[in-house]
Formats: sequence, structure tokens, C-alpha cells
Amino acid sequence: MANPTTLQTLVTGANRGLGLALTRQLLATGHRVIAACRQPGRATELNHLTGDYPGHLRVLPLELASDASIAELAREAVLVAGPIDLLINNAGVLPSGERFGKLSAESLASSFRCNASAPLLLTQALSAQLADGATVANITSQLGSIANTTRFRTPSYAISKAAQNMATRLLTAELAPRGITVLALHPGWVRTDMGGSGAEIDADESAAGLLQVIADAGPAQSGSFLDWRGEQLPW
Repeated sequence: MANPTTLQTLVTGANRGLGLALTRQLLATGHRVIAACRQPGRATELNHLTGDYPGHLRVLPLELASDASIAELAREAVLVAGPIDLLINNAGVLPSGERFGKLSAESLASSFRCNASAPLLLTQALSAQLADGATVANITSQLGSIANTTRFRTPSYAISKAAQNMATRLLTAELAPRGITVLALHPGWVRTDMGGSGAEIDADESAAGLLQVIADAGPAQSGSFLDWRGEQLPW
């Protein structure tokens, strides 16, 4: 990843959980952040941070399921920031209560749209603004590992994350001529609204680990599937 004193970053799903922890830690280390979330007016903690870090945080709307919203975010990002050094595609969905025999096409389609196609389409929309030598970090999951799948669980989420992993490899090939590093990163089982209260690590620990993995990565690691400690995961 490019390593100037101050990075211009963009984080999706920045209003809570892991996205909020990533945003806080990026701001605390002096970086500028465009924080994208569905309803900026209701993102109380994010909006408080704008006062704590004046001139370093802009909060913009993003609805993953809307092509128009993705295009609008890309237009607004150009107006409020220069080249983007780090794009973290963090936002996603995890349907609850899925089991074999009760799956719906709607749940599968919604998960694919938000977890796989939206990060790809957003990266495409922002590609002209990505700095040469930038990093794109796709927050995925070990549940998207085909090699590690041994039982039927979270099917919509797992299938969509496997697709996001493929999108990571496709972006790796496309953006390599510009020296842009693209990573698929598993954040661990994190205590968030998505991960639940019984998860193994908290959001701050995961965020710190992910940001260190991102800082250590370069073009030689582009296309890798890594966890928050930098350990390789099987596709």
C-alpha cells in the first residue's frame, strides 16, 4: 500500500461494528476518511467523529443495492477528496435463520447483490479516483472458502462471499498494471451485530489487525486471501 504521511481512505459500512472501528483507527493515525453508510443522518457516532477530526472525515450515503447510489457516491467522492489511497469494501449482509429446505431466491439474490456485486461495482466506479499504488481491501469471510466448507451453513452469505473472493481475483488482474494491491481479508469472528455477542474478538482488535495486514501488503501480495493476522486462507 502507498504509504504517505496521510492516506485518503474510503470505508463502506462505516457507521457501526467493524466499519466504525476501522474508521476510528484510521482517523486516530492521521488519515482522512470518506465514511459511507446507508443513513448518514442516523449515524450518531460517525457524526460525532466529524467534530473530533475536523477536515478529516466526510460522511456520505451509500445504498449497496442501488446502482444509482453507487454512482452518486463515486461522483461525490471526487468533489470532497483527492486520489483514494485505500478503499475498504466492508459493508455487507448476513441473513439469519437460513436452513436447507427454507432458502429463498430473494435472500440469495440480496446477499449476492450486497456482498459480491456491490463491492465490485463500487471499485469499478471509483477506479479512476484510485491512486496508482493504492490498495483495495475486500472484507470477506472464511465462510467463503470452498476448500474449508464441510457442512451446510449460512448459504446465502457463504455463496456471496465466495463470489466476492472471485471478484477480488478479477480486480487483481485488472488493476495490476497500475500497481494497485487487491486483498480478500477475513476479519475473524468479530463481536458485532453481525457476528453476535459470543464471537471471539472485538471490533477494535480485528480492525487493528486488518490495518496492519493492509499496511504490510504490496503488489506481491495482491490477490491473496488472508485473515486479520495475515495468515493465508484456502480458496
